[in-house]
Amino acid sequence: MAPNDWKPPTRARVVRIRERLRAVYGVPLMKPHRHPIAELILTVLSQSTNDRNRDVAYRRLRERFPLWEQVRDAPVDEVEEAIRPGGISKVKSARIQAILRAISERRPETETEAARGSSAGSPSELSLDWLPRVPLQQARDYLTALPGVGRKTAACVLLFAYGLHEVPVDTHVSRVGTRLHLLRPGAPFDELHDEMLALTPPGEELELHVNLLRHGRRTCHARSPACRECALARMCPSRALFV
Repeated sequence: MAPNDWKPPTRARVVRIRERLRAVYGVPLMKPHRHPIAELILTVLSQSTNDRNRDVAYRRLRERFPLWEQVRDAPVDEVEEAIRPGGISKVKSARIQAILRAISERRPETETEAARGSSAGSPSELSLDWLPRVPLQQARDYLTALPGVGRKTAACVLLFAYGLHEVPVDTHVSRVGTRLHLLRPGAPFDELHDEMLALTPPGEELELHVNLLRHGRRTCHARSPACRECALARMCPSRALFV
């Protein structure tokens, strides 16, 4: 299918796909954990590695530096050593510290605090607890202005930390969504996020993201998708390309 031939899916089609995924993978029960900085750092550590190595790196980082201020202010080689199991630690350590410093230096006022004319916090305070108190677009823009933080990372923070109306589109979600014609082929990631939000009703963000991701990992592989075993095969326009 040429990108110009793509049309946004109908609501009925989205519902059918969601229900089929739910029948296979169930409904995720994760609640917002309300730790946005932890989610932000976890997402940085997840780049170019697997979940196990990411978790080992994160645990080592927190054991060595219990406070985020300590991570921010530590010699970068000590942070690099702590997160080494997560891979490309030299790059990730510098990025993590740059993000934490930017958060310390650039805290906007929340709507309530702005109305009172008060400050949003001391310049050195490390907190993103104000994110759910401002409009979603403002929270998203703030996060994507941090060093090395893109739309997917911002979406992870907003969804997993606070349950806000965001859907992270990683490589699995974009691959499965494109093959099912939920998303426009060849679209840039910002557009993919906008499209995913447009087809996801409030309250279904976590379920759709997690189940599309699970399907991408277990069945709809990048090179050799298991179409003959796929529960979505009959409704997948891309099946003929692989079977």
